[in-house]
Amino acid sequence: MMASDFIVDVSEADFEYEVLAYSQNVPVVVDFWAVWCQPCRTLGPMLESLTHEARGAFRLARVNVDENPALAMRYGVRSIPTVKAFSQGQVVAEFVGLQPENRVREFLTRLLPPSKDALAMEKAYSLMGEQKWREAERIFRQLDEEFPNKPEVQLGLIKSILAQGHGGEAAFLLRHFPPSREYAVAEKLLPLAEDLVLLDQGKLPDETELDVIYRNSLRLAQRGNLEAAMDGLLDVLRQDRHYRNDRARQVFLAILELYQPEDPTARQYRNELASVLF
Repeated sequence: MMASDFIVDVSEADFEYEVLAYSQNVPVVVDFWAVWCQPCRTLGPMLESLTHEARGAFRLARVNVDENPALAMRYGVRSIPTVKAFSQGQVVAEFVGLQPENRVREFLTRLLPPSKDALAMEKAYSLMGEQKWREAERIFRQLDEEFPNKPEVQLGLIKSILAQGHGGEAAFLLRHFPPSREYAVAEKLLPLAEDLVLLDQGKLPDETELDVIYRNSLRLAQRGNLEAAMDGLLDVLRQDRHYRNDRARQVFLAILELYQPEDPTARQYRNELASVLF
């Protein structure tokens, strides 16, 4: 299927074939719009871009309500833009009005069956939630071979190897991380990866008692004992909240990023950090 086949203009004459019949095999998203509709001028191009991005996972059908009033009446379109998704000839989801891109993405994602890589990603993150880092790493490496440089795969791989104390590879991947929505999280992980490298190289400061505690905390993280590592970092922060230009706090936050957001351990340690800093 060529990219031009992903998007069609539909009328009352061909709606049955282009939408209802077509939706027996592939979901069809119908955009009810009009030339005079200002929000339609924003939503329309957004839908077109996301349709091309999906490369045939669904079809976009555009209906001009001024030219096709019977269709608008048939499907209860009272204001525009209105977007309705069809599957097996039936409306299965809809929204009205201009929506932000992330909401539109969510709407479209719910229409599609989970892909093989999405299921693999879900399994890998589930394994990380159980702290089965090596098993998760194995899945992420397989995904990385199939989908090179995919940000969400790269981030999962980095987290799984960092949790096992492999700072060198993680630091390399983080320094070359692609611009994406995941980039902000990748930046938070970099201090941990860099200091694990310095630990291996014997280049961390070794002058004060806090230096010793900090190094021991990183060694614990290197062995996968993340909670003990955070306990050590909290000890450092209780005595010096800005230790090494805020490095202890940054590394602590990096370790927290290795946990799932809803993990009770992560919540507990976030609260403890807040009590120490504030």
